[in-house]
Amino acid sequence: MLSPTPETPPYALTIASSDSGGGAGIQADLKTMTRLGVYGGSVIVGLTSQNTRGVTDTHVLPTAVVRSQFDAVADDFDIGAIKLGMLATAEAVATVAECLSEYDGPVVVDPVMVATSGDRLLDEDAVDAYDDIFAQATLVTPNADEAEALTGHVPETPETVRAAADWFFERGADAVLLKGGHVETGDGTVVDTLVTREETTTFTNPRVDTDRTHGSGCTLSSAIAAGLARGDDLESAVEQGIEFTKSALAAPADVGTGPGSVNHLVDFDN
Repeated sequence: MLSPTPETPPYALTIASSDSGGGAGIQADLKTMTRLGVYGGSVIVGLTSQNTRGVTDTHVLPTAVVRSQFDAVADDFDIGAIKLGMLATAEAVATVAECLSEYDGPVVVDPVMVATSGDRLLDEDAVDAYDDIFAQATLVTPNADEAEALTGHVPETPETVRAAADWFFERGADAVLLKGGHVETGDGTVVDTLVTREETTTFTNPRVDTDRTHGSGCTLSSAIAAGLARGDDLESAVEQGIEFTKSALAAPADVGTGPGSVNHLVDFDN
């Protein structure tokens, strides 16, 4: 007879929506957390009928169900970090903001507005509701399109990067990672910029020449949340998140008949 040897892994929670194809959303978050040594839990806000070619349908769960999921997890687990993904509606955003008001750990906010396929994932009237979410964010991770839509600034120069970051700071966020995947640098690189109120740090990497980018944003933000749940400082968590996402892009999953997905099973030294 074997005697079990219990372990106590760090625990992180994703509050997001399901991607039935498995490349993004809750599925990407949980795969990423597991790969990085973190036990992941989930609060499912909505369901998407989705594959590598696009989104064909969405269904947002009643806010009472969203709330009950959070309460069940918070009542039983020591949550080391929370990651937010697709919240879809103003009502869901408001409910999640109420949940966060009862949590004092790190929160990573991926302001998901549009899928890689171009399908819109956030109602127009939900954008303003995000202010209460940003006020509780340890880190916000917008891509260039999301940053422009929210702040009015395209983060492609030091001045516009700072202006976009200041917009989030005015709403209470502690830090912003302005992702550079949608910004052409002209030299074959991607520059991601981490901005806090005190300093700016850039991460420059070779651009991976692939259209199999489905799930990359979810993967990055959940990888950062995993690092924070383990107790990493913010810069270290961001750096590892970028490295894991780069690896998942460089060896993408050739699945489905569309462009495919990032590969959460990629060989990666944690």
